[in-house]
Amino acid sequence: MIYYFTAVIILFIIYAVLPTLLIRSLNWGIVKEITEPHSIALTFDDGPDPQYTARLLDVLKKHEAKAAFFIVGEKAAKHPLLLKRMQAEGHTIGIHHYRHISSWILSPGSLKKQLEQTKQVIEETINEEVYFYRPPWGHFNLFTLWMARKYKIIMWSGIFKDWKIKQIRDTLTESLAKETVPGRIFLLHDSGETLGADSSAPEYMIGHLDQYLQQAALKGIHFVSLKDGYQGHRT
Repeated sequence: MIYYFTAVIILFIIYAVLPTLLIRSLNWGIVKEITEPHSIALTFDDGPDPQYTARLLDVLKKHEAKAAFFIVGEKAAKHPLLLKRMQAEGHTIGIHHYRHISSWILSPGSLKKQLEQTKQVIEETINEEVYFYRPPWGHFNLFTLWMARKYKIIMWSGIFKDWKIKQIRDTLTESLAKETVPGRIFLLHDSGETLGADSSAPEYMIGHLDQYLQQAALKGIHFVSLKDGYQGHRT
């Protein structure tokens, strides 16, 4: 029995953990920066959320900031009007799997299905082709780069643990300001429904983001969608 479990662990490392470490450390086939001068890309995962996404869109509109949303397909199917508003207000919409499930536990066929189902929901809703993909938790498996070869895989260069209230309650505005370097891709979350997240964490994120965007504008920083800020540069 011990040999069986040892073999399973070794296969899991080869299939899931090792590809993730190599892809992320060596930057194989992934994007971590944008090329637009004096600009940052805001990206939001795990929505659309009926409680928080519309409020986030209000804040972005208030500051004339563009962003990218990596959406969960089953949520998008329930809230298509939020996707239509994202598109109408100039934001980018990308794939974040049909369910918020790690690629570590997906077979190649299951991963392909997650991508295709989400792509279908988005394109049927906004009548626009999908180009961007971010795997949940930034997890890859041995087949991810091949299965997602027709997409631009977007990672991040700034992450803020905004899914936990204690990490951001009083400090997120300052944390965002410290990481404000042109070319960065920031990762935030507009839903608190994901495993391990605090359900009301987006409430704090949105409040801090409102303050941050006002401060950043005074410094001449622009916030662009991935469609505007990505011009084929991979890091």
